Amino acid sequence: MRIAQVTRNTNETHVKLSINIDGSGEKHIDTGIPFLDHMIDQVSRHGLIDIRIESNGDLHIDDHHSVEDIGITLGMAIKKALGDKIGISRYGESYVPLDESLSRVVIDCSGRPHLEYNVTFTRPYVGKFDIDLIREFFQGLVNHALITLHIDNIRGGNSHHQCESIFKAFGIALRKAINKDSRMSGIMPSTKGVL
Repeated sequence: MRIAQVTRNTNETHVKLSINIDGSGEKHIDTGIPFLDHMIDQVSRHGLIDIRIESNGDLHIDDHHSVEDIGITLGMAIKKALGDKIGISRYGESYVPLDESLSRVVIDCSGRPHLEYNVTFTRPYVGKFDIDLIREFFQGLVNHALITLHIDNIRGGNSHHQCESIFKAFGIALRKAINKDSRMSGIMPSTKGVL
């Protein structure tokens, strides 16, 4: 089993996170931000990743520090769980529709952090959740998982649908990228010999 536990404590947040990337989608998610819980649930369910998150942050200020630090911590855990990356597929992609919304996510477990984020939301909030924080979540994740991530919302008329299709597509693309391919057994999926 490829598992990892990470704790990140700052003056703004305390995040305790564990994952099993060879899991079945079991989860316990308590970030204090219901909409973020719902989105991470999509990653767990569609990525077949067991995730346990407990976060306490300065939500009395706003959600920014918590959302970013949860992304950072999840990225750290993914990197740790992947280990040397020998035998993984490395690349993953997914298109996911949700009613009128359609999102595409493409991942390369490259060892190089890079985010391409092409999303124009139809409104700035879903409930009380600031939609700008979606980018902060993924930027933190990318920087610490050391992956290349392309996110494109191709169309959408409802911000909730746009977000959910992105997170579902991310979960599926991640599952494909981190999958152990029996034909790659013992092989580093890079001509450099390292990722």
